[in-house]
Amino acid sequence: MKKLIVQKFGGTSVADTEKIKNAAKLAVMEKKNGNDVVVVVSAMGHTTDYLVKMAKELSQSPSGREMDMLLSTGEGVSIALLAMAIQTQGFDAVSYNAMQIGIITENVHSKARIIDIKTDKIKKSLNEGKIVVVAGFQGVTDDGEITTLGRGGSDTSAVSLAAALNAERCDIYTDVEGVYTTDPRVVPNASRLKEISYDEMLELAHAGANVLHPRSVETAKQYNVPMRVRSSFKHENKGTLILGVEKMEIYKPVTGVAEDSSQARIVVCDVPDKPGVAAKIFSKLASENISVDMIIQSYARKISNTNDIAFTVDLGDVAKTSEALESLRNELGYSGDIQVNNDIAKVSIIGAGMIDRPGVASTMFEALANEGVNIKMISTSEIKISCLVEKSDAKKAVKALHDVFELGCDEKADVRGDLPNL
Repeated sequence: MKKLIVQKFGGTSVADTEKIKNAAKLAVMEKKNGNDVVVVVSAMGHTTDYLVKMAKELSQSPSGREMDMLLSTGEGVSIALLAMAIQTQGFDAVSYNAMQIGIITENVHSKARIIDIKTDKIKKSLNEGKIVVVAGFQGVTDDGEITTLGRGGSDTSAVSLAAALNAERCDIYTDVEGVYTTDPRVVPNASRLKEISYDEMLELAHAGANVLHPRSVETAKQYNVPMRVRSSFKHENKGTLILGVEKMEIYKPVTGVAEDSSQARIVVCDVPDKPGVAAKIFSKLASENISVDMIIQSYARKISNTNDIAFTVDLGDVAKTSEALESLRNELGYSGDIQVNNDIAKVSIIGAGMIDRPGVASTMFEALANEGVNIKMISTSEIKISCLVEKSDAKKAVKALHDVFELGCDEKADVRGDLPNL
């Protein structure tokens, strides 16, 4: 019985016609191995950034619907060119956009979630021996409106298709040879991981590692889809396999170190210390589709009966967050400032081996202290410890943590171009 492999190529892997030919070669190689192949493609290179720039030149606040109509055009170019390149190599191929297939999403613009995928057309084309090329990042609502999936959308498209089609594996092709212990641009001797668990990869992605978007890893874990992150240019390299932790042997407490400089810290000062206030604040943010990461509430001040609530959000959500908080000021009765700090970064260590292993946190804090790095906030999970630090200290902190947990190797990592801009 034939196996089905889903391949995904990001923008830098199809940035020009030579790279499109290379992607076509990889799809054909998999087909020659006797497998059915579905290829998911992003827009070429920096196409999406260019389209956003043009939209901003015309309107400071373009409508979500029209932005989705605009941004979804980039993938249409990529899929047609890749199908042509595959056909030139002597193999039959057909390209489909989300509307043609039926990648059904919720009715939300710019951050839609996939709720269903119609597989009939893909299966028919596969049965005819064709390599199927699908536009990533985009979807369509039940009533025919074009949507986009937001950051990391093409990864999510690929894993969702792999789940819907019961694929053997989903290969994510990119500019690096796999998942590393940290960003190889920051620490040149970062080690490539042969395998990593869904949970560790999910924490790394949430913590700022730009190889995969968290939503794609969540989907892979939910449907138990093995993922492999591979180099688009070193075809012999098998990359990093992402799978369930029960299939792994764990030797070190820490698997990787990640940095996220795309967050801001918000502090709501002098919040009344009474039940329901925090619930109303974070319910309001949720209703505005604002994701919150680290949260700390201070001890109550006995005299004023107030406290401070601090949390982090994406830099792109700062203005919307401030507006939402101001709209609650009179209702909730907080009299203090709403402080915003954009000059912070989140540095995290992640590892399934941290569970029930004492001393990991103290080692982390001591390493940061030895480098003169001040910690502003701390959050933890079973397999992650995150510290908020000054943005200027982030790279120094990553290097110190990578060294203290002995994650390096003897060779310098090979990185071509930019890591994905999720």
